[in-house]
Amino acid sequence: MSECVDPVVGKILAGWRYDISGLVPEMRGAYEEHFALCEHCRSRQTIHRTIDVSLIILASLSAGVFLLAFGVILHFEPRHAFWLEIAALAGFALSALLWLAVAVATPAPATMVDVARIGARRVHDRLPAEIREKLPEELRMKLTGS
Repeated sequence: MSECVDPVVGKILAGWRYDISGLVPEMRGAYEEHFALCEHCRSRQTIHRTIDVSLIILASLSAGVFLLAFGVILHFEPRHAFWLEIAALAGFALSALLWLAVAVATPAPATMVDVARIGARRVHDRLPAEIREKLPEELRMKLTGS
């Protein structure tokens, strides 16, 4: 892996877990420029966002499995159904709490919104002009950013 082109800025970004989404646009410029120039920090940011999104997906899957287990217990009514139901609901609650903690502590939701916005912008750019003109001005401004 390559070295950081500006170790001082790289250490600042590492302390923030390579997240500049909360910065005001005036402060963000220098860091965006650093990401454009520094392959090391860009790859580290990608790794961090991949981990964040993976944690959210894993917590969501876990919550789904616990809800499925609760439904199966309700349907088949085994001998100790009450305690199994409590365990399934506790697992769901823990998974939901972990999901919430990851969503609050990481920029993963903002990253997902940015990815969705980029995808929508690509679709918008491929639309025929007559369809693009029919879109409300407010939506067009959100998609194009202007």
